[in-house]
Amino acid sequence: MKISFIGQKGIPANSGGVERYVEDLAERVLKLGNEVVVYTRPYYTPTDLKEYKGVKLVSLPSIHTKHLDAITHTFLATIHACFTGTDVIHYQSIGASLVSWIPKIFKPKIKIVSTLQSKDYEHQKWGSFAKLVLRLGERMMCRFSDEIIVVTEPMKQYVQKNYNIPVHYIPNGSNLYEAGGCQTIKQWGLEPKQYIVAISRLVRHKGLGYLIQAYKHLGLIDKKLVIVGDGSFTDDYIRELKTLAGDDKRIVFTGPQIGQTLAELYDNACLFVQPSESEGLSLALLEAMARRLPVLVSNINENIEAIGDTGFIFENKNIDDLREKLRFILSEPDLAQEKGEAGRKRIEEKFNWDKIAQEVVMVYNLPAVKELSFSSESSNLT
Repeated sequence: MKISFIGQKGIPANSGGVERYVEDLAERVLKLGNEVVVYTRPYYTPTDLKEYKGVKLVSLPSIHTKHLDAITHTFLATIHACFTGTDVIHYQSIGASLVSWIPKIFKPKIKIVSTLQSKDYEHQKWGSFAKLVLRLGERMMCRFSDEIIVVTEPMKQYVQKNYNIPVHYIPNGSNLYEAGGCQTIKQWGLEPKQYIVAISRLVRHKGLGYLIQAYKHLGLIDKKLVIVGDGSFTDDYIRELKTLAGDDKRIVFTGPQIGQTLAELYDNACLFVQPSESEGLSLALLEAMARRLPVLVSNINENIEAIGDTGFIFENKNIDDLREKLRFILSEPDLAQEKGEAGRKRIEEKFNWDKIAQEVVMVYNLPAVKELSFSSESSNLT
């Protein structure tokens, strides 16, 4: 069976949760005996890279602007997949699903599978029109996909309630890691277990401003705050974060990091913080847990589902509560370590990538039963 992944920027992943998801999943789907194609964008994956770990890469252009990048690339990838013998198109977001009607018209035998990672229209970086378009993408996903995968239980309940269709709950996964060295972190003057880390895209709904303010209000402490990541057409927000940090030398912005450097930034931290206002199922959070790193997260449903009782929680958007939770955790290193070990066990039991890939392939193999029609039965989608 030939499966085409559409909607990601590319692989190997150097930023972004969707790209990590596709890289880890595609590699395992291939090992389960399938042909796998991942569509890539020239600014993200080198155009001369035609294969990665056996996965075929197809580079297609896009109009690289905030509003046109994803849709132009997804449109071209969909047309290409339709006429190159694919059996399954796997869309990776509600934005990508805006074009999911094309295979239904031109190549109705292609099975359409879509993963709902998050309700992107809740993200503050989008204006009113873009949010409207993303909501339309969600409706197109639920209208034209043969199968829909959701990564959290709240998303499953949301889709069933609002669209009255069956979905498959298959969470994101994480690899299991063992701690490595601490050489690369020295470029920022960091020492093992002497800093708190947040690893995230620098976009407003990730709540990093709350974290900076809470950290600064802790007073003089011996732990630095390290923020790892880059923006996504959000230069104004990055400037805002750096203004909040001011001249505080304890707050370090590393920019985007990959490979060994990123691994060491995880492994040598004393605490991982995710202060998001909204999330899907965060791969950065799962990776922190897989590395036995204690985690502190906002109390949104998706974060709570991820950590269970293995981490620490603060009230979403509440800077005072975040500050006090930071103070408590830093004063209880033994409890923090205990929580970190429990998080690792939770990853092994609930978020195992090999098991997840097998479940996704089972979805690919289900018979496609949804036929294209425009009857009144679909009126709830308009």
